[in-house]
Amino acid sequence: MLGHELAGESWSISTFSSDITIPLGHRCMGVLKVKANRVDDPLQAHGLLIKGPEPAIVLVALDWCEVRNDSYQQWRTTLAQAAETSIERVMVCSLHQHDAPVIDAGAQVYLDSQGLQKELYDPDFHKSCLDALVQAMKRSLKDERPLTHIGYADALVERIASNRRVQYSDGRVTFNRYSRMDSGSIEAKADEGEIDPYIKTLVFLDHEMPVAAVSCYATHPMSHYGNGAVSGDFVAIARRRLQQETPGVKQIYLTGCSGDVTAGKYNDGAPAMRAVLADRLYLAMKSGFEKARESDSRRPLNTSNCQFSCEKLTLPFHDGEAFTREAMLKELADVNQSVENRITAAMGLSSLDRVERGEPIDLPCIDFGGVKMILFPGESFIRYQLMAQSFAKPNPLIAIGFGECWTGYIPT
Repeated sequence: MLGHELAGESWSISTFSSDITIPLGHRCMGVLKVKANRVDDPLQAHGLLIKGPEPAIVLVALDWCEVRNDSYQQWRTTLAQAAETSIERVMVCSLHQHDAPVIDAGAQVYLDSQGLQKELYDPDFHKSCLDALVQAMKRSLKDERPLTHIGYADALVERIASNRRVQYSDGRVTFNRYSRMDSGSIEAKADEGEIDPYIKTLVFLDHEMPVAAVSCYATHPMSHYGNGAVSGDFVAIARRRLQQETPGVKQIYLTGCSGDVTAGKYNDGAPAMRAVLADRLYLAMKSGFEKARESDSRRPLNTSNCQFSCEKLTLPFHDGEAFTREAMLKELADVNQSVENRITAAMGLSSLDRVERGEPIDLPCIDFGGVKMILFPGESFIRYQLMAQSFAKPNPLIAIGFGECWTGYIPT
């Protein structure tokens, strides 16, 4: 374990953002058939940089579907170098909107070998996004603020999340509650199932003045998708609305462990539901932020127990016949297969390469003197978030999902 105190006489915080909207013609979600043909709202990257006597901490949230393997390492390595810190201390996560890209450099190399350049993602565009965010982070240092206190609160989110798992009246169990369901379906009428109904908000303050707020809620962030309209969906709309109301405070939204959590019970996929879900999330975000910034929620950073740590996590590759190297190479090279199937094979090969190289996943955790923040890989199921929170009691814990995403779903 890497364990280091964050504490010191002087900490500072700076915040930064950049546009990461994909160009028209770019593929979304890695395998959606309809490529980007319009932009309904922009995709953005938001981050914060915490500095002190120990090496800096960087947190970045991307309005992208996933970042995997070599690309994920590229983000962390580049940001670490710019912040003069170690790669373990750079926490990068995706929000997992589906009308947004999947980035995997190794997979694109496999596709290039078959003449499928830019079919998964555009490497030049990707590099420009990373370069722009690094520059934004460097510029933010001119406006860094003292970091003296934190505030924490949670707030109930009404009528968004529901578990994929639904049990029918005859005892059958399915995991077919997707992000959108017909309002008359069994899946829409069934109860919510296992979710975390609260949004967690951590506010960073310069004495009484809030500088940044991190809000985390566990659900797939989709209302509707797949028609080529690039969008940060209802979570980005809620974030922007709160940001407009709090111009002096950087608002950062994170997706929790929600591989098996969607909005399907409450969302029929009608375009109008995007605004409805955004409004519900905004109200919870606003409530959590207002409670977290209040004096009775604030606490000074405790110089005796604030700590960063990082465990190494090794997960096995899928052992099914379709996931052998030979099977995936065959599918990749088969011109009679759909491009989407060949992309899936390339992503599988990239992940298998990583596993065979023996590269573990970092599982980082920051303890801000009683409030912990931990970054989970991929589409971790909600049970991991609930379990981690139970271990942390009586102190609160913010569980973030969709860090290193090569894993796909991580079921219980």
